[in-house]
Amino acid sequence: MGLDGRCGSGKTTLARELVARLRQDGVPATHLDSDGFHHVRAVRYRQGRDSARGYYDDAYDLGALADRVLGPLGPGGSGVYATRVHDMATDAVITDETATAGPGEVVVLDCTFLQRGALRELWDVVVWLEVPREVALARGIARDAAALGGEDAARAAYESRYMAACDLYLAEERPAERADIVVDHADPERPVLLRG
Repeated sequence: MGLDGRCGSGKTTLARELVARLRQDGVPATHLDSDGFHHVRAVRYRQGRDSARGYYDDAYDLGALADRVLGPLGPGGSGVYATRVHDMATDAVITDETATAGPGEVVVLDCTFLQRGALRELWDVVVWLEVPREVALARGIARDAAALGGEDAARAAYESRYMAACDLYLAEERPAERADIVVDHADPERPVLLRG
């Protein structure tokens, strides 16, 4: 299952809640952190640290996600999937961290851009979190201000790179239209099913 949405839409929060609920109901479930599927820094920033196109094209290793997670978890796959392919802190490529999905296990990955191109055909189900741009922007700034050098720096980074890349994604791929399920996630305490 893929949880898709703008940066700041609450994907990780919902993924963790969903996995906890599934486990509570006796369904084996695992959450994969999208931070483990980034490209190395040299690739992520090759179009510039402020580039929206660079973030859209180069932030995530979607090829590894397809080959090392979705393929093995799909029809005829081995069930042995990578739990991460990159370490954000050290910038190391990870080749040996895997897990094996058990019978009926639900694997949930939250990640921006997960319906790009051929990748969208590899998911069993995709949930799009619908959040107004300004709400997602405010959440992203609040979440990342300390890491990005303060609120003003975070706002500049989101406007020029992160949210701008999401705008590209929405224009090019129309992910809300293609998702299996659409949830209004403007208020995470009161999500509303819009489609599905």
